[in-house]
Amino acid sequence: MATIFETPAELKGAVGQHLGFSDWIQITQDRIDKFAEATGDHQWIHTDPVRAKDGPFGTTIAHGYLTQSLVNLFLPQIVEVRGISMGVNYGTDKVRFPAPVPVDSRVRGGAELIAAETVKNGAIQATIRVTVEIEGNDRPAAVVDTISRYIPK
Repeated sequence: MATIFETPAELKGAVGQHLGFSDWIQITQDRIDKFAEATGDHQWIHTDPVRAKDGPFGTTIAHGYLTQSLVNLFLPQIVEVRGISMGVNYGTDKVRFPAPVPVDSRVRGGAELIAAETVKNGAIQATIRVTVEIEGNDRPAAVVDTISRYIPK
């Protein structure tokens, strides 16, 4: 269940708060192959299960940018900001990929609000650190500082 903020301004009082977790999803070879097709990144460690079996990870792994892109799936499951006319993805500030995601792993996102400030036209700009966890692994797959702008109604 998402953490709900009734207005964008409420974000400013929640800096430092952990916002919760998304659902787990499985990273299938089909998802990896579709990402490779969409981006043109067909490197064998992602798309060739036979060759990857003898590679450094013993199997295919998800692209780092595939893992990062899942943040857009996870965030609406974790946080909901109401009282807005629009929310805008403003970008990312810092991205790291500490551990590879082997095919058929399950991942989820956990989020912490690390900054919130008023910017142009009264919008609230929120920086949310999303940590993409791999089930059963101590190291995260990705840590992404997302920046969103919430324009009040």
